[in-house]
Amino acid sequence: NAVNVNVNVCGKRTCNIHVAVCMYWKCLIFLFYVAFYTFLAGMFSLTMYVMLLTLDDNVPTYQDRLTTPGMMIRPEGEDLEILYTKENTESWDMHVQALNRFLSCKTLCECVPDRYFLQDTAGMKNKPKRSCQFKRSTLGDCSGLADRYYGYNEGKPCVIIKMNRVRQHYLLFNLNFYIYRVDCSWMEISSGQDGRDGLEYFPPNGTFNLMYYPYYGKKAQANYSQPLVAVKFLNITLNTDINVECKLMANNILAGSDRDKFAGRVSFKLRVDSIN
Repeated sequence: NAVNVNVNVCGKRTCNIHVAVCMYWKCLIFLFYVAFYTFLAGMFSLTMYVMLLTLDDNVPTYQDRLTTPGMMIRPEGEDLEILYTKENTESWDMHVQALNRFLSCKTLCECVPDRYFLQDTAGMKNKPKRSCQFKRSTLGDCSGLADRYYGYNEGKPCVIIKMNRVRQHYLLFNLNFYIYRVDCSWMEISSGQDGRDGLEYFPPNGTFNLMYYPYYGKKAQANYSQPLVAVKFLNITLNTDINVECKLMANNILAGSDRDKFAGRVSFKLRVDSIN
């Protein structure tokens, strides 16, 4: 009996020792992984912090890849198609409202034409910059001031073209003062007839004035409004699909791009129907 008692006592002690050793190693492994993953999280956070220090909030990271600014029209229509019947007010009223909304933020401000609106940063990246606001009256018959229907009711619609914003864009002009202008051409799909006649540009010659450049970025120029060019179609053939292409023209812009054939240009379809 004494032997059995000793065996039982030793067995319980051995079991308790094994349990204690097992718990000890489990705690060590747990602490190791906690320390390991904490170290990894710290390294990742430090790496991200160092990388963010190299970025500038005021300069797009890949702007150097952009050689020619993009372009867009207003109204955009659906899939860049402006289709309507001039006698049916409901078919073109949405285009008129879109132009009203787009031009509503254009206010008056005196600037010196044909000169860059340069501003000293004084070593402050986020120093607020003044903005030379675009004069809506510059768009003439397409401003919506004299003709609140933008010619849509007469079958002579206006299309507004804007050049996408590019920070420090004056660098593209550089010393030779290349004036950017818009040049549009049209082609009737059914007949294949094309040309540049019957188009009126506002401002004259469809130019973007230098006084709206350079653009210092969204944070520095929160109230910036890029200049616009309006094209009025005077002699459009009714009940016919017309493909229109507008290009950005300047001496320092190549005729085409191998990477993007639509760089510096926008294409859309225009159709004006008439029940008469």
